Amino acid sequence: MDTTGTLDEALQRLHASGPERLGRLTNHAPMAVEALAAHGQARSVHRWLDAYAPRLEEFPAEVAPVTDADWPSALGDPRRAADWIGYFDRRIAERPWRDVLAEWWPRLLPGLYGGSTHPVIRVGHAVRTLLAGGSTAPRLTELAHGLGYWAARHHPVTGLVPVPGADSAAAALDAVPPIAEREGGFPTRLGGVRSLPVWAGTVTDPAEAHRRLTELVTAATHRYATHGHGEETMLVHAATAPNAVLRTLPALPRALWVPSLRAAWTASAAVTAMYAPDAPVAYVPPGPVTPEEIFELAVAHGDEHVVKLTDTALDIGDERALAAALRAVELSEPLR
Repeated sequence: MDTTGTLDEALQRLHASGPERLGRLTNHAPMAVEALAAHGQARSVHRWLDAYAPRLEEFPAEVAPVTDADWPSALGDPRRAADWIGYFDRRIAERPWRDVLAEWWPRLLPGLYGGSTHPVIRVGHAVRTLLAGGSTAPRLTELAHGLGYWAARHHPVTGLVPVPGADSAAAALDAVPPIAEREGGFPTRLGGVRSLPVWAGTVTDPAEAHRRLTELVTAATHRYATHGHGEETMLVHAATAPNAVLRTLPALPRALWVPSLRAAWTASAAVTAMYAPDAPVAYVPPGPVTPEEIFELAVAHGDEHVVKLTDTALDIGDERALAAALRAVELSEPLR
């Protein structure tokens, strides 16, 4: 983890910006710079941020403070993003951040599909850096921004019909039925998800939930190597969303691990249903390349989703995960 202070500088710089731009596109910069710092690329953080800066918008205006009495009425209202961020800023200033996270995680978990799953991913990056690098003020503020964005974009998915699944996460993802109309943006496609396979539905033990969630992240990352062409950007989230949940588990009470697994599976499977291609391509091994070299390629490429998928691939570290990262570099448009 970065010990130079560069990440904290970057986060302070970013907290003057809003969580979105153009009313719907996520600000990926806090997640990307955390990934850069986590992999020893602090020297690249401000240069990357300079290239991304034209995509940032000013912090949104407040509407009215969110309070402990009226928060349910503000949940899922994107116009209240600044209000929600302010609310979590106050809560985290008053209480240990783990206590705030434990209180709000089960409230927010059913709505992790809002914002194309980016809010939970942002929270996962924030928690990782808090666990690894200490509770500095910018990192605590980053958690408040992530939780506030999640609350503002909170969007549950209900009424899904379970269909037969499989024992392994990889086979269960293979069994996900594509939606009927694979057109439109994330909210439109999400509305077309009607049924998903059952997987890990009988898990009750927290340790087993952790193991299964690790299996899911691995399977979704591996799958990108052969299925990423279905939509090179959005299919990244089939791996990075459950990985954000996995990264957060150590900061949560163990009683929350099983529901976290279930929500992560539903999110990964839903993204697969919305963007899976008609057929996979042949698997191409990555060749003699190291994880460090692959991350250097991702940084040079610059696309925020390439950086984040590579970050997840390096958590796994095996051949197929590295091949997935290389596939993302190949498919995606570089940051310019």
